[in-house]
Amino acid sequence: MSRKFYCQSYLGLLFGLLTLTAALQLSAQDRDISKLSSGGKLHPLQANMDMRHYTLSLSVDITNHTIKGYTEVEMILAKKTDTILLDLINHYSVSAITVNGEKAAFEHVNHKLFITSSSESFLGKAVVRINYSGEPPVAARPPWLGGFTWTQDRSGNPWVAINCQKEGGRIFFPCKDHPSDEPNEGVDMFITVPQNLVVAGPGLLQNVNTRKGSSTYHWKTRYTISNYCILFNIGKYKVVQKDFTTINNHIVPIVFYVLEEDTAQAAKLIELKARDTRILEKYFGEYPWYKEKIGISEVPNSGMEHQTNITFQNKFTYTRIGDSEYSDNLFHEYAHEWWANKVTNKDWAHMWIQEGIGTYAEALAHYELGGQAAYDRIISAHRRGIKYKKPMVGGEELSEDETYAFTDIYTKGSFFMHSLRFLIGDDVFLPTLKKLATDPAYTYDNFVTTNDVEALFSKAAGKDLKPFFDFYMRTTDVLDFSIKETGYQQYTIKLNNFFMPLPLEITTSSSKDRHLIGKEGIRIQSATPPLIDANGYYLKKITMLP
Repeated sequence: MSRKFYCQSYLGLLFGLLTLTAALQLSAQDRDISKLSSGGKLHPLQANMDMRHYTLSLSVDITNHTIKGYTEVEMILAKKTDTILLDLINHYSVSAITVNGEKAAFEHVNHKLFITSSSESFLGKAVVRINYSGEPPVAARPPWLGGFTWTQDRSGNPWVAINCQKEGGRIFFPCKDHPSDEPNEGVDMFITVPQNLVVAGPGLLQNVNTRKGSSTYHWKTRYTISNYCILFNIGKYKVVQKDFTTINNHIVPIVFYVLEEDTAQAAKLIELKARDTRILEKYFGEYPWYKEKIGISEVPNSGMEHQTNITFQNKFTYTRIGDSEYSDNLFHEYAHEWWANKVTNKDWAHMWIQEGIGTYAEALAHYELGGQAAYDRIISAHRRGIKYKKPMVGGEELSEDETYAFTDIYTKGSFFMHSLRFLIGDDVFLPTLKKLATDPAYTYDNFVTTNDVEALFSKAAGKDLKPFFDFYMRTTDVLDFSIKETGYQQYTIKLNNFFMPLPLEITTSSSKDRHLIGKEGIRIQSATPPLIDANGYYLKKITMLP
């Protein structure tokens, strides 16, 4: 694959002025990352790259709010190319890059690293090492507007958190920043901090090497992982843990990185975590990362779904459902271990799968803790939260911003699952939902789209559900019912925007029955006007015709 905009004529200049270019970048480049959004249309150069492994080795300067070190990126290049393209924001000065041990030329511009070779093209396995340093961006509104949060706990100890779902991992390490490609062989992180602090990260802690007043924490995950989950948190943490036995009898530790000053809160939260795990395993199968840990880190912002290291901050306040204490935020982020981290969207355009099903998982938790009434209340709340401004699936190859802005991927995504459940029945819906979360075709190294979910449920239901998916996903419409009195105690019910036969619960003066409404509608006998879908399985409007 040839470069279109970075040709051989640049190479001599790049080699000769490498140091000067790196020095000028920091002063000349725009440091504003507010318009950055991960995902979108994949660059052809990056379509050629299959990411295999990341190694991050970074020293964190707490006082000056800087990082320094290197990232090593292992990839496989499908076609011969003279350019490797990685993402890294302009905040950093890149001092050197090697490819397979050989010095490479590069240009760092517009938050991208174009890496070239003067002697040969790249093909097959490539190991790219990037040495860099700089001041990471400060998070403007974490976790939604990402960056680093440099703060202190109540005792005055340093406390550092990273969030980067919107902007991507490029805010602090070079990577292919696109949801369609995760490192198949995992990540190693070597993070060096002052000796009195603790680093929490994804996977399993391999060792802590302490010398000369600093400690290096080696975190390793062997699983595939999203770029925005490749991060760490730093604090004066105490590690509290308790073993948990999964539904398949694997023993996995629940590990809570809690501030020392909040240690008294740890035991209760771990018990809630164990209970939540049992609920999630019931509906979605075994905890996905049982070979590593069930991790939680206390952070100074709202929680996020960082794989095996979800973050949590609610000042340890809980609501009650029935006789149980519960946190929507804690449960929702934990549900993402299944819906985001294990079942992952190929494209931000299909984010409703992660956020919508993750939100629906909350409804299932409410049912387990408070029965049908609790389930009905939260589903009603999700329905009321729908804004109907944009379809849930607004195209393909969308950025994170395009997907999240003014869409209903949380609330309507959850309500869609509620409607789908009524449409096909529990006997089909529940095992199919679990299959989506457990079948290797949809999990870990593989990615999913709305079409995949539609095909799976259609096959299970034995009928084509595409019209139903299209109506909910790709429009902002609601079902438009009309009721017309056609004779003495006679009514005709029609679905005016009919797209497929739908089951419909109708309450008359004598009974409540399930009917199938087709294109011609339904004739009903009732002494009183019939009630349509009184239990609220659909998004709808109802007109009583004269």
